Amino acid sequence: MIALERAVAEGRLRPLDLHFAGWMGRLSASRDPALLLAAALVSRRVGEGDVCLDLRQYAGHMLLDDEGTSAPPLVDWVGALRAVPVVGEPGETAPLILDGHERLYLHRYWCLERNLAQAIRARAGLWAAEVDRALLRKGLARLFPSEDAPDWQRIAAAVAVLRPFCVVSGGPGTGKTRTVTAILALLLEQAALRHPAGRHLRIALATPTGKAAARLAESLHQARARLDLDPAIAAAIPEQVVTLHRLLGFRPGRAVPRHGPDDLLHADVLVVDEASMVDLPMMARLVTALRPHCRLILLGDKDQLASVEAGMVLGDLCGRGAESVYTPAQCQALEEIAGAGLASGSPGLTLSDHIVSLRKGYRFGESSGIGALARAVNAGDGEAALTALADHADLQLLSHERISPRAYVREHVVPAYRAYLETDDPAATLEAFAGFHVLCAVREGPYGVYALNRLVEEALQAAGLIQRAGDFYHGRPVMVTRNDYALGLYNGDIGLVLRDPEAGGSLRMWFQTPDGLRRVLPTRLPGHETVYAMTVHKSQGSEFGTVHLVLPDADSRVVTRELLYTGITRARERVLLLASPARLRQAARQRVTRSSGLYDALWGGGEL
Repeated sequence: MIALERAVAEGRLRPLDLHFAGWMGRLSASRDPALLLAAALVSRRVGEGDVCLDLRQYAGHMLLDDEGTSAPPLVDWVGALRAVPVVGEPGETAPLILDGHERLYLHRYWCLERNLAQAIRARAGLWAAEVDRALLRKGLARLFPSEDAPDWQRIAAAVAVLRPFCVVSGGPGTGKTRTVTAILALLLEQAALRHPAGRHLRIALATPTGKAAARLAESLHQARARLDLDPAIAAAIPEQVVTLHRLLGFRPGRAVPRHGPDDLLHADVLVVDEASMVDLPMMARLVTALRPHCRLILLGDKDQLASVEAGMVLGDLCGRGAESVYTPAQCQALEEIAGAGLASGSPGLTLSDHIVSLRKGYRFGESSGIGALARAVNAGDGEAALTALADHADLQLLSHERISPRAYVREHVVPAYRAYLETDDPAATLEAFAGFHVLCAVREGPYGVYALNRLVEEALQAAGLIQRAGDFYHGRPVMVTRNDYALGLYNGDIGLVLRDPEAGGSLRMWFQTPDGLRRVLPTRLPGHETVYAMTVHKSQGSEFGTVHLVLPDADSRVVTRELLYTGITRARERVLLLASPARLRQAARQRVTRSSGLYDALWGGGEL
């Protein structure tokens, strides 16, 4: 325990990890260092986003300090863990579960992973019942008239109607919302054929955050107006989108939501957008709350950052980057219905038949530097990323070695924010603010969110653009960090503190919502924080005209290919990357790796 206590003092373990290890020791009446170390590490790994502790990564290696503390060899470690009563086999009731010879789980996370894998595998390979393929063929031809071959939007729509479970992955501008709007229309047409008296299909739309819910509702409204739809079908496509917490009925002070295996959701179709942000506990709760006949459609970008909490569910579902190859039966159906003309692969990987990647981007053209940079980063090619930065006018690389954080803020951020601070009309001010943002890879350090927010405030005040007086002042940008359903404000919403010309110049919080401009008294604002700069994680689901992506000047395991890609693709028009070339190359090589057994359970045929 002395080594564990030292690791806590040095910040390499949390106090929680130490307490958990001590608890496991007391429960088992054991002071075996192998158990205490494993318990502390599995607690820490879950806190870092892993679902389990991969014993292979640590076995036989020096850990925690430089004075000889090391993990036992794998065989010895596994043997020691199996000898204590707090460690059980899969299916047993024990605080820790040792699955095979490699993975150690907290019992709760083993159950969640098993439940999710079982639910997905139960749907893999199934065809949806009562699909009129002739009607579907006509609908696809009308809604996707493109002569592209293959048209992946058309293929995604066909798969989502033919299969009771479907994942549609695609980057920004690949048409995910248009595609899912068409899918809902096609499903409503099928329902109308079976039940001519009424198109009663209970459709639920959900997202991880309130901000994402508002964006999806707005996008569905726009897509519905652009598609060639029967007016009755268009009217039946819902626009109300709720958060997953609200869908499942989470209540204050209760760990278990209203809806679950004993109280299933009343939905025939469930669409979940921004699925890359959904963690293992939430996804497991979701699938176990579905009725057997309910269709599940997941939308997201498998290349984006994984969820903040444990797991990388969308990445595991999509095969961790492997190319999906369809079975012969799937290819034949898509040829007959969608004119796809795809080559088939192994008949054994039935989950592949449920995954579609949208591959044609409409936001970034062939000459777009942002598109070229995003592709290079996704490929892990740091040199190609540097070439793109040098060759395109919509990209700029600013090296750490050439500018200090304070000088960067003074020379590049203050001029960019001047536009919104010199605008008087609240609607125009919000629009101007949405044209630019600073995204940071980390919170701490000289290039982190906390330091840059402080430097920006100081520089804007020195330039006479803001006058700080108390917590709220004209021009302060604020991000909501807690949902407030009464106010209609949600985690991730961004607003500005501005003078209200209709209230004698009093300060109000202003938000641009799908329902229009909203004013809120600052004293009524739920939990919030200043956001001249925000983390890339917080920016997911947002778009800005220009993005400054700021990397730390020191090594960091959180600066990965996925983080770079997510930050870059928040921009529509221009990206400035503040990073040294070496840091950029390193980040492009470094991938998010999270230990879990979900991928093996879904794609490797492992026992559940």
